[in-house]
Amino acid sequence: MGPTNFVKFQKQPMMLKMLYALTPILLFSIFAYGLRVIWLGFWVFLTAILVEYLFEKRKNKPVSQAVLVTAMLFLLSLPPSVPFWVAVIGIAFGIAFGKEVYGGFGRNVFNPAIVGRLFIYITFPLYMTNGWFRPSLFGLDVTTSATPLRILRNGEGVNMWNLLLGWRAGSLGEAPVFLILLAAIYLIWTKTANWRLMVSTYGSAVLLTFLLDVFNVAKALPILPAIVSGSLLFVTVFMATEPITAPKKIKSMWIYGIIIGVSGVIIRTFSLFSEGWSFAILIGNMFAPLLDEIIKDKKTKKVTKTTAGNDASGKKVEA
Repeated sequence: MGPTNFVKFQKQPMMLKMLYALTPILLFSIFAYGLRVIWLGFWVFLTAILVEYLFEKRKNKPVSQAVLVTAMLFLLSLPPSVPFWVAVIGIAFGIAFGKEVYGGFGRNVFNPAIVGRLFIYITFPLYMTNGWFRPSLFGLDVTTSATPLRILRNGEGVNMWNLLLGWRAGSLGEAPVFLILLAAIYLIWTKTANWRLMVSTYGSAVLLTFLLDVFNVAKALPILPAIVSGSLLFVTVFMATEPITAPKKIKSMWIYGIIIGVSGVIIRTFSLFSEGWSFAILIGNMFAPLLDEIIKDKKTKKVTKTTAGNDASGKKVEA
């Protein structure tokens, strides 16, 4: 991204790689839910860039390319039918209060996309929990449908092929499992995301889901459909690995992922919330600085300052 008439973007190669990984998922959402996704995305991206620009302008700093990733993650976490104005409020809140109030890029404690999503999830619950649609060719055959998790909670079965291929109701970007897995491979291969965070998050979630199912715990979900339903994979690949809010030490990463995985399964299983992963990410974010502070890790290289555009966090850490 280069300068425009009024916005200059800070170059961040790792953020561009994250956008590359997310783009096929965005294209799938347009294919499944129609051109409304493009219009919704326009307002989300415009609002995100404008809010960060207004904050950074006072400090004579450029807008970070990280804001584009935040906007993309926020967009793909929304229900297909969410009103435009709700999305605008959510992303504006996430950028302002999840990032800029802490000092901007690299200083935020919480994932701003999750902050924005949870704000509208709690403030406008009807818009965020109802009106799910079954995918169709470019959204031409709109049919209201329950999400796989709601179907499973009703004791009904779901088609595993539809879950893997993403042809089921859900948030805009959580459904295409095969594309999320390809994105995970790309992010690990390019050293954009740390594989330890993915393995610890997803592995702990799968293990706990398996144990709850095996011991026939009340409200437990069946293991196979549960681990490919909801936003578990999307959160694992794109949210838990966010370099600013995740810990930097290797041992800390494993514990951090376990905190997210276990918290998410407990919330999605026993609480009134249909999904627990947004809350789980924020819980993990709270513990990340503490984990790096109290855990000793001899194999972790010393964190050194680099130019802010060299990587996602402005710091060099062990891959």
